[in-house]
Amino acid sequence: MSIRSIERGLRVLQEMNLQPYTSIASLHERTRLPKPTLVRILKTLEQAGYVENDPRVGGYQLSALVASLSSGYHKEPMVVEAGRPWAVAVTRKHQWPVSIALLDRDAVVVRFSTVPDSSVSPFHKTVNMRLPLITRGLGLAYLAFAEEEELGLVLRMLQTSDDPENALARNPEKMNRLVAMTRARGYATRATHVEPRNSDTLAVPVFNDSGRVVASLGLTYFRSAFSSHREACDRYAPVLKSASKEITRDLTRLKSSALV
Repeated sequence: MSIRSIERGLRVLQEMNLQPYTSIASLHERTRLPKPTLVRILKTLEQAGYVENDPRVGGYQLSALVASLSSGYHKEPMVVEAGRPWAVAVTRKHQWPVSIALLDRDAVVVRFSTVPDSSVSPFHKTVNMRLPLITRGLGLAYLAFAEEEELGLVLRMLQTSDDPENALARNPEKMNRLVAMTRARGYATRATHVEPRNSDTLAVPVFNDSGRVVASLGLTYFRSAFSSHREACDRYAPVLKSASKEITRDLTRLKSSALV
Protein backbone atom coordinates (compact mmCIF):
# COMPACT_ATOMS: atom_id res chain seq x y z
CA MET A 1 0.00 0.00 0.00
CA SER A 2 1.41 3.41 -0.98
CA ILE A 3 1.80 6.34 1.44
CA ARG A 4 -0.13 9.20 -0.10
CA SER A 5 1.73 12.04 1.64
CA ILE A 6 5.08 10.74 0.35
CA GLU A 7 3.68 10.40 -3.17
CA ARG A 8 2.49 14.02 -3.04
CA GLY A 9 5.81 15.25 -1.69
CA LEU A 10 7.71 13.47 -4.45
CA ARG A 11 5.33 14.88 -7.06
CA VAL A 12 6.06 18.40 -5.82
CA LEU A 13 9.83 17.78 -5.88
CA GLN A 14 9.59 16.39 -9.40
CA GLU A 15 7.65 19.41 -10.63
CA MET A 16 10.01 21.86 -8.92
CA ASN A 17 12.94 20.11 -10.58
CA LEU A 18 11.60 21.20 -13.99
CA GLN A 19 12.06 24.93 -13.34
CA PRO A 20 14.45 27.17 -11.40
CA TYR A 21 11.69 28.86 -9.39
CA THR A 22 8.03 28.19 -8.89
CA SER A 23 5.02 29.45 -6.96
CA ILE A 24 2.16 27.82 -5.11
CA ALA A 25 -0.19 28.93 -7.91
CA SER A 26 1.99 27.23 -10.53
CA LEU A 27 2.34 24.04 -8.48
CA HIS A 28 -1.42 23.96 -7.95
CA GLU A 29 -2.01 24.28 -11.69
CA ARG A 30 0.49 21.54 -12.58
CA THR A 31 -0.08 19.03 -9.79
CA ARG A 32 -3.79 19.75 -9.10
CA LEU A 33 -3.02 19.42 -5.40
CA PRO A 34 -4.98 21.74 -3.06
CA LYS A 35 -3.10 24.92 -2.18
CA PRO A 36 -3.26 24.26 1.61
CA THR A 37 -1.69 20.83 0.95
CA LEU A 38 1.04 22.43 -1.13
CA VAL A 39 1.77 24.95 1.62
CA ARG A 40 2.21 22.11 4.14
CA ILE A 41 4.43 20.11 1.76
CA LEU A 42 6.62 23.12 0.96
CA LYS A 43 6.95 24.04 4.62
CA THR A 44 7.96 20.46 5.47
CA LEU A 45 10.51 20.36 2.65
CA GLU A 46 11.81 23.80 3.67
CA GLN A 47 12.29 22.71 7.28
CA ALA A 48 14.08 19.58 6.07
CA GLY A 49 16.43 21.74 3.98
CA TYR A 50 15.33 20.61 0.50
CA VAL A 51 13.41 23.74 -0.49
CA GLU A 52 14.15 27.45 -0.12
CA ASN A 53 11.71 30.36 -0.29
CA ASP A 54 13.47 33.25 -2.03
CA PRO A 55 11.64 36.55 -1.32
CA ARG A 56 13.71 38.36 -3.98
CA VAL A 57 11.78 36.65 -6.76
CA GLY A 58 8.71 35.62 -4.83
CA GLY A 59 9.13 31.94 -5.51
CA TYR A 60 10.31 28.61 -4.18
CA GLN A 61 13.43 26.79 -5.36
CA LEU A 62 15.13 23.52 -4.63
CA SER A 63 18.21 23.74 -2.39
CA ALA A 64 21.59 22.17 -3.03
CA LEU A 65 20.67 19.42 -0.57
CA VAL A 66 18.39 17.90 -3.23
CA ALA A 67 21.51 16.91 -5.16
CA SER A 68 22.34 14.43 -2.38
CA LEU A 69 19.23 12.46 -3.34
CA SER A 70 20.86 11.59 -6.67
CA SER A 71 24.27 10.66 -5.29
CA GLY A 72 23.68 7.03 -6.19
CA TYR A 73 22.62 7.86 -9.74
CA HIS A 74 25.60 8.25 -12.04
CA LYS A 75 24.08 8.76 -15.48
CA GLU A 76 23.88 12.12 -17.24
CA PRO A 77 20.66 14.17 -16.99
CA MET A 78 18.13 12.54 -19.29
CA VAL A 79 18.03 15.41 -21.79
CA VAL A 80 21.82 15.20 -22.17
CA GLU A 81 21.56 11.45 -22.65
CA ALA A 82 18.90 12.00 -25.34
CA GLY A 83 20.82 14.83 -27.00
CA ARG A 84 24.33 13.39 -27.09
CA PRO A 85 23.97 11.24 -30.25
CA TRP A 86 22.26 14.08 -32.15
CA ALA A 87 24.96 16.56 -31.17
CA VAL A 88 27.64 14.13 -32.34
CA ALA A 89 25.77 13.50 -35.59
CA VAL A 90 25.56 17.23 -36.38
CA THR A 91 29.28 17.69 -35.74
CA ARG A 92 30.21 14.69 -37.88
CA LYS A 93 28.21 16.07 -40.78
CA HIS A 94 29.02 19.77 -40.48
CA GLN A 95 32.33 19.68 -38.53
CA TRP A 96 31.50 22.52 -36.13
CA PRO A 97 31.26 21.73 -32.39
CA VAL A 98 27.82 21.40 -30.79
CA SER A 99 26.96 21.90 -27.11
CA ILE A 100 24.05 21.10 -24.81
CA ALA A 101 23.45 23.51 -21.93
CA LEU A 102 21.17 23.33 -18.89
CA LEU A 103 19.83 26.13 -16.72
CA ASP A 104 21.61 26.81 -13.43
CA ARG A 105 19.82 29.64 -11.61
CA ASP A 106 20.93 32.81 -13.45
CA ALA A 107 22.98 31.18 -16.24
CA VAL A 108 23.28 28.06 -18.35
CA VAL A 109 26.05 25.53 -17.93
CA VAL A 110 27.42 23.44 -20.80
CA ARG A 111 26.90 19.81 -19.84
CA PHE A 112 27.98 18.15 -23.09
CA SER A 113 30.13 19.26 -26.01
CA THR A 114 31.48 17.74 -29.21
CA VAL A 115 34.62 19.91 -29.14
CA PRO A 116 36.79 16.72 -29.02
CA ASP A 117 35.04 15.51 -32.20
CA SER A 118 35.54 18.75 -34.12
CA SER A 119 38.69 19.66 -36.05
CA VAL A 120 37.58 23.29 -36.48
CA SER A 121 36.44 24.23 -32.98
CA PRO A 122 37.02 27.84 -31.87
CA PHE A 123 37.43 26.51 -28.30
CA HIS A 124 39.59 23.82 -26.69
CA LYS A 125 37.06 23.01 -23.95
CA THR A 126 33.52 24.11 -23.12
CA VAL A 127 32.09 21.49 -20.73
CA ASN A 128 31.13 23.11 -17.40
CA MET A 129 31.46 26.57 -18.96
CA ARG A 130 28.94 28.93 -17.33
CA LEU A 131 27.26 31.32 -19.78
CA PRO A 132 25.03 34.38 -19.18
CA LEU A 133 21.39 34.12 -20.21
CA ILE A 134 21.04 37.35 -22.19
CA THR A 135 24.25 37.84 -24.16
CA ARG A 136 25.15 34.24 -25.10
CA GLY A 137 23.41 32.13 -27.71
CA LEU A 138 22.97 29.09 -25.48
CA GLY A 139 21.67 31.26 -22.63
CA LEU A 140 19.22 33.28 -24.69
CA ALA A 141 17.92 30.16 -26.47
CA TYR A 142 16.79 28.92 -23.05
CA LEU A 143 15.60 32.23 -21.58
CA ALA A 144 13.57 33.47 -24.55
CA PHE A 145 11.57 30.25 -24.86
CA ALA A 146 10.85 29.76 -21.16
CA GLU A 147 7.20 29.83 -20.13
CA GLU A 148 5.99 33.24 -18.99
CA GLU A 149 6.07 32.54 -15.26
CA GLU A 150 9.57 31.06 -15.38
CA LEU A 151 10.76 33.88 -17.64
CA GLY A 152 9.42 36.48 -15.22
CA LEU A 153 11.03 34.84 -12.21
CA VAL A 154 14.43 34.54 -13.89
CA LEU A 155 14.33 38.13 -15.18
CA ARG A 156 13.52 39.45 -11.70
CA MET A 157 16.58 37.59 -10.42
CA LEU A 158 18.75 39.00 -13.22
CA GLN A 159 17.54 42.52 -12.42
CA THR A 160 19.26 42.30 -9.03
CA SER A 161 22.55 41.16 -10.56
CA ASP A 162 25.54 43.51 -10.74
CA ASP A 163 26.97 41.60 -13.72
CA PRO A 164 27.00 44.03 -16.71
CA GLU A 165 25.99 41.14 -18.99
CA ASN A 166 22.61 41.12 -17.21
CA ALA A 167 22.03 44.89 -17.49
CA LEU A 168 19.40 44.53 -20.22
CA ALA A 169 17.09 42.78 -17.74
CA ARG A 170 16.58 46.17 -16.07
CA ASN A 171 15.18 47.60 -19.31
CA PRO A 172 11.83 45.78 -19.76
CA GLU A 173 11.07 47.35 -23.15
CA LYS A 174 14.35 46.29 -24.75
CA MET A 175 14.27 42.91 -23.02
CA ASN A 176 10.77 42.22 -24.32
CA ARG A 177 11.86 43.12 -27.86
CA LEU A 178 14.83 40.77 -27.64
CA VAL A 179 12.65 37.91 -26.40
CA ALA A 180 9.99 38.54 -29.06
CA MET A 181 12.59 38.70 -31.85
CA THR A 182 14.28 35.49 -30.68
CA ARG A 183 10.99 33.65 -30.47
CA ALA A 184 9.93 34.88 -33.91
CA ARG A 185 13.03 33.53 -35.65
CA GLY A 186 13.22 30.38 -33.51
CA TYR A 187 16.88 30.63 -32.53
CA ALA A 188 19.34 32.79 -30.59
CA THR A 189 22.85 34.07 -31.30
CA ARG A 190 25.65 35.54 -29.23
CA ALA A 191 25.59 39.33 -28.70
CA THR A 192 27.97 41.00 -31.16
CA HIS A 193 30.02 42.76 -28.46
CA VAL A 194 30.86 39.54 -26.61
CA GLU A 195 34.34 38.05 -26.93
CA PRO A 196 35.64 36.18 -28.80
CA ARG A 197 34.37 38.17 -31.77
CA ASN A 198 35.93 35.85 -34.34
CA SER A 199 33.27 33.23 -33.64
CA ASP A 200 29.54 33.01 -32.98
CA THR A 201 27.12 30.53 -31.48
CA LEU A 202 23.74 29.73 -32.99
CA ALA A 203 21.41 28.00 -30.51
CA VAL A 204 17.87 26.65 -30.26
CA PRO A 205 15.71 25.52 -27.34
CA VAL A 206 15.08 21.87 -26.51
CA PHE A 207 11.61 21.10 -25.14
CA ASN A 208 10.18 18.20 -23.20
CA ASP A 209 6.98 16.44 -24.26
CA SER A 210 4.81 18.99 -22.44
CA GLY A 211 6.37 21.92 -24.28
CA ARG A 212 8.59 23.25 -21.49
CA VAL A 213 12.12 24.24 -22.43
CA VAL A 214 14.63 22.00 -20.63
CA ALA A 215 17.92 22.73 -22.41
CA SER A 216 19.53 24.59 -25.27
CA LEU A 217 21.44 23.18 -28.22
CA GLY A 218 24.09 25.31 -29.89
CA LEU A 219 26.59 25.20 -32.76
CA THR A 220 29.70 27.40 -32.69
CA TYR A 221 31.53 28.50 -35.85
CA PHE A 222 34.18 30.93 -37.08
CA ARG A 223 32.59 34.03 -38.60
CA SER A 224 35.28 34.17 -41.28
CA ALA A 225 34.00 30.88 -42.73
CA PHE A 226 30.87 32.63 -44.05
CA SER A 227 30.23 35.68 -46.15
CA SER A 228 27.60 36.91 -43.69
CA HIS A 229 25.92 36.15 -40.40
CA ARG A 230 22.71 35.48 -42.31
CA GLU A 231 24.37 32.77 -44.41
CA ALA A 232 25.42 30.85 -41.29
CA CYS A 233 21.99 31.20 -39.70
CA ASP A 234 20.16 30.12 -42.87
CA ARG A 235 22.39 27.06 -43.14
CA TYR A 236 22.44 25.83 -39.55
CA ALA A 237 19.24 27.04 -37.88
CA PRO A 238 17.14 24.38 -39.69
CA VAL A 239 19.74 21.73 -38.79
CA LEU A 240 19.59 22.59 -35.09
CA LYS A 241 15.80 22.88 -35.05
CA SER A 242 15.49 19.43 -36.61
CA ALA A 243 17.95 17.95 -34.11
CA SER A 244 16.04 19.58 -31.25
CA LYS A 245 12.80 17.92 -32.33
CA GLU A 246 14.52 14.54 -32.48
CA ILE A 247 15.97 15.07 -29.00
CA THR A 248 12.46 15.79 -27.69
CA ARG A 249 11.21 12.53 -29.20
CA ASP A 250 14.10 10.56 -27.69
CA LEU A 251 13.66 12.29 -24.34
CA THR A 252 10.00 11.25 -24.31
CA ARG A 253 11.00 7.68 -25.16
CA LEU A 254 13.64 7.59 -22.41
CA LYS A 255 11.19 8.93 -19.84
CA SER A 256 8.63 6.30 -20.84
CA SER A 257 11.26 3.54 -20.54
CA ALA A 258 12.30 4.77 -17.10
CA LEU A 259 8.73 4.46 -15.86
CA VAL A 260 8.39 0.83 -16.96
